[in-house]
Amino acid sequence: MNDEAADPRDEMPGWKRNVAIFLTGQTISLLGSMLVQFAVMWHLTIVTQSGSVLMLSIVFGMLPQAFMSIFGGVWADRHSRKLLIIGADSAIAAITLALALLMLSGVDDLWLIYVALAVRSTFAGIQTPAVNAMVPQIVPAPQLIRINGINQSIQSGMMLLAPVVAAAIYASFDIVAVFFVDVVTAVLGIGMLMLVTVPRLVRHDDAAPEGAGPEKPSYFGDLAAGVRYIRGHGAVKWLMTIFATTMVLIGAPSYLTPLMVTRTFGDEVWKLTTNEVFWAAGMLAGGLAMAFVGTRVTHRVALIVGSTLAAGVLTAGLGLSTNMWVFFVLGLLIGVTFTLMSAPSMAILQETVEPEMQGRVFGFVGIVMTVAMPLSMVVFGPLADRYSVQVLLVVAGALLVAFVAAVLSVPSARRSLAAIARPATSEPAEVARDPAR
Repeated sequence: MNDEAADPRDEMPGWKRNVAIFLTGQTISLLGSMLVQFAVMWHLTIVTQSGSVLMLSIVFGMLPQAFMSIFGGVWADRHSRKLLIIGADSAIAAITLALALLMLSGVDDLWLIYVALAVRSTFAGIQTPAVNAMVPQIVPAPQLIRINGINQSIQSGMMLLAPVVAAAIYASFDIVAVFFVDVVTAVLGIGMLMLVTVPRLVRHDDAAPEGAGPEKPSYFGDLAAGVRYIRGHGAVKWLMTIFATTMVLIGAPSYLTPLMVTRTFGDEVWKLTTNEVFWAAGMLAGGLAMAFVGTRVTHRVALIVGSTLAAGVLTAGLGLSTNMWVFFVLGLLIGVTFTLMSAPSMAILQETVEPEMQGRVFGFVGIVMTVAMPLSMVVFGPLADRYSVQVLLVVAGALLVAFVAAVLSVPSARRSLAAIARPATSEPAEVARDPAR
């Protein structure tokens, strides 16, 4: 399990084996986590039939991850990312096993489920930045878009598979059986990760002999350095701004479309299910497209900007649609555009951010991904009770298009994004020293 000392930007012999094992293990672990996510939601709905209970489950299941991502990013830059992932996965499996055993013994108080959700979310905040920061350590830079596309395809595929598997296990047995399945998948994922060779990351402040230079920064010093890094590097700052705004303005449509389906096309369950399947299929298709052609993408920022603009136009089209199947197809296309935006965005960050800063940067990315959609619903959810969903979808799409146009009108934003437009060559990326602020 000792990580080998090497430069993570070398040719990486055997990288395909490492990536195959890593993605397989993460897929198995992800399946278990998603089974728990769906099963807990259904269990609480059936047992309590309370909206407040579901709201609390979301709070306990999401907010700890958003908070812990701040520190998880720092740890990912200070410690072995591989060991952090293993430790977080082990802790999640342990709390899930404890909950399963307690429920088997007849203890099924709601607060136990809340505690388990909070603990799982906390360690997810440690695990996620470490996973994203470890990817460029085992993947050559030219392959990053492709591997991110494959990874997003896997996640989208799990969105289609997990509800079916969770329903089968929950209906045939009970929620405790789902918990045990999650523990098994976590153990398998950990075992496979232990087989992955990860180059040791050497920080600049680790290289100097003890006493020969300034002391190693504190945790909060590292955190502050991460904030300064994002704020001071134009390309990173603008890319994260685009990503965050897209998440907010696409998050609302993804949550509000079932409401529009019910109000406009009918409340049959098959219609709601079809809507969800089309969105997930779109993200799966976008991920597969990146997996096949990602290495041939030469204008990455053009793809990101074009996909974001297309997502805005298609979202407005959702609100204007009067035909149910046209509505479903538009949702599928939005799923495609979202993946075409997010896969190259993640690849650019993995490629251009210095290795010793990636944990902190992806910690803040984790906060964006965790908080953006709930924040979007805080804004758009109450409005959906006062105005038609159609109007809100048109407004969200128009705002996204206007936002992209506003960003492109800022000269410093154009210069910063131009610096990361093309994939890396054999020379190290220079975006970290991008003068455009």
